[in-house]
Amino acid sequence: MRVYLLIMLFFCGISFAQNTITGSVTDSNKQSIPGANVNVVGSSTGASTDFDGTFKLSTSAKPPFSIKVSAVGFETKTINVTSLTQKVDVVLKDEETKLDEIVVSASRTPERVIESPVTIERMGIQEIKNTTAATFYDGLENLKEVNFNTSSISFKSINTRGFATVANTRFMQLVDGMDNSSPALNFVLGNLIGISDIDVASVELLPGASSALYGANAFNGIMFMTSKSPFNDEGISVYYKYGQTSQDAAGTNDYNDFGIRAAKAFTKHFALKANFTYMEASEWIAADTRSMTGGSVGHQMNQNYDGLNIYGDEVTTFIPNVGQVSRTGYREQDLTDNKVKSMKADFSAHFKPWADDTEIILQYKIGTGSTIYQGANRYALKDFLMQQGKFEIKGKNFFGRVYFTSEDAGDSYDMRFAGWNINRLAKSDKNWFTDYGTAFQLSSAVLGLNSNDAANYARNFADYNVSPNLPLVPNTDPLNPGAPRSARFEPGSVQFNNALATVTSNADLTQGAKFIDHSKLYHSDINYNFRDLIKFAEIQIGGSWRKYIMDSEGTIFTDYDGPIDYREYGAYAQLQKKWMDDRLKFTGSVRYDKSQNFDGNVSPRISFVYSAGESKRHNFRVSYQTGFRNPTTQDQYIGLDLGPFALIGSAADNLDRFQETQPVSLAGQGIPNANIGPTVNLSGRSAYENSYTLASVQAFAASSNPGDLKVANPKLVKPEQVQAFEAGYRTVVQNDLSIDINGYYNIYNDFMNTSRVITPYYGTVGTNPADPGVLLSYSALAFGDRRVYQVYTNTSAQITSLGFGVGLSKKVYKDFELGVNYNYSQFDFDQSEDPSFIAGFNTPKHRIKGSFGNAKVAKNLGFNVNVRWNTEYLWQSSFGDGMIPENTVLDAQINYGIPKLKSVIKVGATNLFGKDYLQVVGAGMIGQMWFASWIINP
Repeated sequence: MRVYLLIMLFFCGISFAQNTITGSVTDSNKQSIPGANVNVVGSSTGASTDFDGTFKLSTSAKPPFSIKVSAVGFETKTINVTSLTQKVDVVLKDEETKLDEIVVSASRTPERVIESPVTIERMGIQEIKNTTAATFYDGLENLKEVNFNTSSISFKSINTRGFATVANTRFMQLVDGMDNSSPALNFVLGNLIGISDIDVASVELLPGASSALYGANAFNGIMFMTSKSPFNDEGISVYYKYGQTSQDAAGTNDYNDFGIRAAKAFTKHFALKANFTYMEASEWIAADTRSMTGGSVGHQMNQNYDGLNIYGDEVTTFIPNVGQVSRTGYREQDLTDNKVKSMKADFSAHFKPWADDTEIILQYKIGTGSTIYQGANRYALKDFLMQQGKFEIKGKNFFGRVYFTSEDAGDSYDMRFAGWNINRLAKSDKNWFTDYGTAFQLSSAVLGLNSNDAANYARNFADYNVSPNLPLVPNTDPLNPGAPRSARFEPGSVQFNNALATVTSNADLTQGAKFIDHSKLYHSDINYNFRDLIKFAEIQIGGSWRKYIMDSEGTIFTDYDGPIDYREYGAYAQLQKKWMDDRLKFTGSVRYDKSQNFDGNVSPRISFVYSAGESKRHNFRVSYQTGFRNPTTQDQYIGLDLGPFALIGSAADNLDRFQETQPVSLAGQGIPNANIGPTVNLSGRSAYENSYTLASVQAFAASSNPGDLKVANPKLVKPEQVQAFEAGYRTVVQNDLSIDINGYYNIYNDFMNTSRVITPYYGTVGTNPADPGVLLSYSALAFGDRRVYQVYTNTSAQITSLGFGVGLSKKVYKDFELGVNYNYSQFDFDQSEDPSFIAGFNTPKHRIKGSFGNAKVAKNLGFNVNVRWNTEYLWQSSFGDGMIPENTVLDAQINYGIPKLKSVIKVGATNLFGKDYLQVVGAGMIGQMWFASWIINP
């Protein structure tokens, strides 16, 4: 609340009195150019043009001095200012292409896209204005090499170069230099704590490995989002969007999005900025009813039915003379309100002590919202909150920053556990399965029902305690006479709503579904560029340090006795040198990173860019670099009982911390001379050091042949590594045709993987039946005295992937922009090296994207159209596998400017004329959306 009041006071108290230079920027057709940069030469003082192309520039410089005016897609012009009262009217020629835009992320130094040593994609202010998506973040899907994995209407995960699920831990996202990843989950939650549409200045995206400069986890891609400076972009900007979403499962629903930005440079030394946004919508409902156990959809013809988006029916058991039976579950849409919301705010104070390039920034960001995340289960993130705070000092050749990220899971819960435990509040599993078995056999024997009718009769009795023509009474467990034995709670009923509230507020997963998370991370970065001190080459050095603090109160991690922390650090150096009249550019860098729990990693990168042609417009590039990814906090420290199996992280101390007690069968207790009690204690070491492979136990269960058993011996997880080879070509033909071609080949080693193993409650695993301990383990398996664990390890298989892409952009009919790009992706590995390995490439082999538009088709009128197509591809994840069908998506928008009101009206639609389509197996189908927005003072 105090943050909110501070932002509101700032909005209300902002002042506009300044002595300024005024002017305008237009193109050769006398059309205004919004978002053009106007900077005083030799100073960091600057401003940007408003919607109508006008600007106001405050400066302490005394005439005469020069200002530089630049805009994406236009030439840069320098103007002499002879008087502070001079009105400067600038006309820019339409000359440059997107390959002439300036980027920083590829080499940590300013350079044109065409000269970048690696593949890079960029979205600037003009592209954000022209995006056909409802938000700039959604519009990233139209960039070359970007594939979205959509878990929720507000949670899109970026996938570049494959091997990504919704939880893409191989991709980094930095906002104003801060890692946006969740401290506990180690992946980005979309734009939850990112940047507002009216505050984003630019987005730069590097597909592929970038560990040599950016460290661990910059493995398959990294994205940089930069916000506007209050020194250059002053004033109050507001937007409001209204739209409607349409989906077969959810129907038609409203979409609302509001944002406000205020920025003021009070003096040449001091400026403030604040943002506030709020969005609400209805969810893309996940309603996939396919059976995960095979057979027919629904319990009517399949008594062991397990629907993909139905939860509670995963609880299953074998009943003698009946078969394998599952409980009746609840639809996902019954276990959540299907409402999405997002609210974020930020406030920053900017100081320029000497009114030059040196700037000190204090920044605070907060984001909260409700969405759905898909991992091993589907999670309703309710009032999930993240905060970031940063102190940064930067100058012409250096920066240093420290920041923290903290999170609070709020009222979030696991929907699968919610379904399980609502069922158990109505009737215990033992009572339910006993009722089912009794009703099945009696209805068959007494009423003469066939097996299918008997199954439906039995389910009706087990669910609702109804047994026509038979005097059946719900079972009472003699060992637990107080166990629930009432009828099933129907969705929407008072009993159901009360049960849902009960389980979602209970963090004990044997009874509830809530999870707790108060994890944090602390991070620092430093960098210095010696370009003004060393002339023979551009040399820069830097480093980073990070500390994770996991705090889930034992609900996710094994932090039963208090938070767990560990540290990482790294250092790097880079040299960049040009030869041959600046035609050949060499970039070499090396980085060393060390995690507290693992050996250090060295990541080198070398690249060459050669600029051919009289005007150096033909640019060839080759690069070799390595990347690595440290195991996540969950890979190392998770200790989560999911019912049928438990997840155990493989950090050495985690193996000892994880402890659980399991009941032993009467048959196991009765083994002569074994001295086995009614319970056993299992640890994480049991899973990693005394287990059989899941597949071999399944084979043993079918054959009763001990020779089928194989000892698991999973190795403790360690960092995975990639070697990336890339080549490319960029050119501009006749100033209006951009060509960008790239190809890559990646070799992955020690690829991180999960594996399921089975640990016998007693005995020693092995292959020698003459060993009494091994023989005892066989008995444990035969009596059902065993536990399934999912462990974190690395595959022994070497994995390769390759791909190439072509991007073309051309101006046609003078001011119309036509763009098309194509990407090819594939991977390969030898399955025989690791039969249980699941790759999860999750990327289509062929993708084509196209765009056509004109920002100035008529006075103040612009439009844009985007189309995307991909081939069918296999989706693999811990939640569910399946094919993602081929689909074609068409998006369009039209915008009209009202200069007198400093406004832009925009109307757009996504998935225009299309049908619902899928990006993630288990998530909701993506429907259609139309929206209208009004932006004031953009």
